[in-house]
Order: sequence, then structure tokens, then C-alpha cells
Amino acid sequence: MQKIVVLFIFIFFFQINLFAKNEEFLILKNNKVNVRYGPGFDYPIKYIYKKKYLPIMIIDKKENFRRIIDFKKNSGWIHASQLRKGKSFITLQNKILFSKPTKFSKPIIKIAKGRLLIVSKCKIKWCKVKTESHIGWVRNNYVWGM
Repeated sequence: MQKIVVLFIFIFFFQINLFAKNEEFLILKNNKVNVRYGPGFDYPIKYIYKKKYLPIMIIDKKENFRRIIDFKKNSGWIHASQLRKGKSFITLQNKILFSKPTKFSKPIIKIAKGRLLIVSKCKIKWCKVKTESHIGWVRNNYVWGM
């Protein structure tokens, strides 16, 4: 009986891991990045990103190209040399930048929805971020790119 229970538990956890979210986020390496219709330089340019550190989600890979999707649900193919590991996110609602990782600390500035924030480190619910000339802490809920 114990073997059956252990087997059931093993299968249950394997199924959970099999269907778990497998999101991989990278950031743009340069201020100008071409997004193409297909995985090759022969495909025409679909649009151009002009925002360094923009977080994008990898949804497919083919040789040196990555199929990506951004927070506005735009998708296309980018050469892997234009991407790098790093952390940044875009706020999905208005937020407040605080001096310390607590809502009781001094507020620094109000951050508008859609703002790109570059992450230097994170704690459980807070991330230390940089935006323009301000550095502080923000809650990491309601963001895209983590």
C-alpha cells in the first residue's frame, strides 16, 4: 500500500512540474534591435525596438534566433546576440519608489504605469530598482518581466 501511495505522489509532482510555467525573460542589449518575421536575416524586419534593457519573454528558439513576445503581446524573431541575461521589468500599474523595502519608509517618487525599471537586487516582495536618476525600492507585484 505504501508503494502505491509513494508512486501516486511521485506521479502527481511530476505532472505539476511538467505543466509548470517555463517563462524565460531576457533583456535587450542595445538601443536599436531589429525584430524579424522569421528566424533568419533573410526575413524582413517587422519592427525595431529602441529601448535598451527592455524585458522580453522567449517563447521559441531556432538556431541563433529567439522568438520573443513583449508586454504588449507583440512577437517576432531576434538574433541571440541582441539579447542578454539581466533583470528589468515594466510596471503594470502606478507604483511608489521607496527609500527602503517597506511601505513605511520615505517615498521618493511616483512611478507611472508602463515605466521600465532596471533591477539591481530583489528580496521576497521588493526589488531595488533604477529609473532615470532615481534609485529605490518598489514592490514587485503587478509587473511584467520577472
